[in-house]
Order: sequence, then structure tokens, then C-alpha cells
Amino acid sequence: MAGTLALSGCSSKNDTGAGPSTATTAAKAQKVDEIAATVPDDIKKSGKLVVGVNIPYAPNEFKDPSGKIVGFDVDLMNAIASTLGLTADYREADFAKIIPSIQGGTFNVGMSSFTDTKERQQSVDFVDYFSAGMLWAQRPGSPIDPNNACGKKVAVQATTTEETDELPAKSKACTDAGKPAIEILKFDGQDAATNAVVLGQADAMSADSPVTAYAIKQSNGKLEAAGEIFDSAPYGWPVAKGSPLAASLQKALQHLIDTGDYKTIASNWGVEAGMIAKPTINGGTS
Repeated sequence: MAGTLALSGCSSKNDTGAGPSTATTAAKAQKVDEIAATVPDDIKKSGKLVVGVNIPYAPNEFKDPSGKIVGFDVDLMNAIASTLGLTADYREADFAKIIPSIQGGTFNVGMSSFTDTKERQQSVDFVDYFSAGMLWAQRPGSPIDPNNACGKKVAVQATTTEETDELPAKSKACTDAGKPAIEILKFDGQDAATNAVVLGQADAMSADSPVTAYAIKQSNGKLEAAGEIFDSAPYGWPVAKGSPLAASLQKALQHLIDTGDYKTIASNWGVEAGMIAKPTINGGTS
């Protein structure tokens, strides 16, 4: 999640009549000996990649009706682990505790839609695997301009960057120009924010681009994008500072990009817009 250590989320049920799609055509990646050989010995010997995750945040990581952790990030990490000759071992944690747990050695890697930022790079290294920005959604036939939403009601999940940074700045620009402020409607969960738009309680919603794209996909035509994706930044997997695991993950991801498995996984979850061509380490610049 961009900027703050807060994480927005979307539960697996909502009032639009369509829960998240949990069907997956996850690519069945095979171990690549040359890449697996680069994994740090202690992880190699354990046979497991211990992954810290915070849920729900559909479509990236959330639970299906049976309680299994699923999503774009999950399918991709499973394929990464297979390429490295490992099995992903997911451990749930508070979002704000994942990076400290990586620093302390409890987790090998984090997987929770982390935006790679200069500030976080002081604590961990990031292997960037996706590009996400912000994207608004609206009801069809009720157009709204994200850059001129003065006097409108906009739904967000509380404590996300959209609530703490984006909308207050846009609202201030409105009032500075003598126009009415944006009414920011805060909800505990992303599903509630999405439903507020569908039900007409809000004019629009703002969330991370894959979250909004997924909400639109699941709404059965009740939502559409308002404007384009903006303020894009990389999502990255955090690992311990200086750990050789970063290079192993980078090589495994490049392999999945080259084989087309990465595209298969992204397409399955409707997040192709954020695909990257070349993974970097600590590529975040803001």
C-alpha cells in the first residue's frame, strides 16, 4: 500500500451480488536448478519460504470461502517458490509487523502489496514485481473527474494512503480555490467503500489500481473506471537488508516473465495493467 504502513482490504463477500473470483489457473512452475542453487543455505535446507502476509486485500491476497489464502500475489509467490525448489509457507501478521519480522528473521519475505519506497528501503530490500497506482471507480452514467471532485462524496478505506494523503490534498485544492470540499467517506473495509458507490451513497471510490480494477470486474457492470491510473509506483517483496535472497527472487521472477507464466497469473486476476517487463531491486524512487 502506497505511502503509509496502512493496508486497505476487500473481503470475499459484498452487496453487489458477486464475491471475488477464487478460481485460479495458477501456472505450475517447475524447479530451475540454476536459480534454486542461489537460495541462501538455511532457507534451502528448510525447504520452505516463510512468507509474512496481511489479508484481506483482494485480488492480491485474501481467503476463499474455505479459508484458503488465494489471490494474484499468492499464485505468483507459489510459482516463485516452485522455481526455487521451495514451498511457500504463509504466516498471517499485522501489516505493520511484517517488515520488523523480516528484520528479526521470523519471515524470509513479505507479500502484502507493499509499495517500494525510499523510506522502507532503509529497513529492507525490495524485489519489485508489479506496478500499481491509484484508480477511481464510479457508477456508469454518473461521470466524475478525479481531478475535479469538489463537493462530491468519495468513499475510501480508512487509514489508506487515499484517505490520509490523496483525498485531503485534493479537497484542500478545492477549498483553496473557493470551491466546496470533497466529502471523504471512510469505511473499515474496502468492500464497504465499494458498496457505498454501488448503492449511491458515494459518487466515487478511490483505491489502489488492482483493487479498483478487481472491484469493477466483480461488480457485474455496476461500476466503471473514472479516469486513468495515476501516481504509479512499484509493489515489492521485502527481504532482509543485504540478503542474497533478493537476487534469487529477482532471477525466479525474470524466469516466470520469460516463460509467460507471470502473464498467465496476472491475466487470471484481471491485473494485467500492472505487469512489468524486468524486475528490479529497490526500484522505488519516492
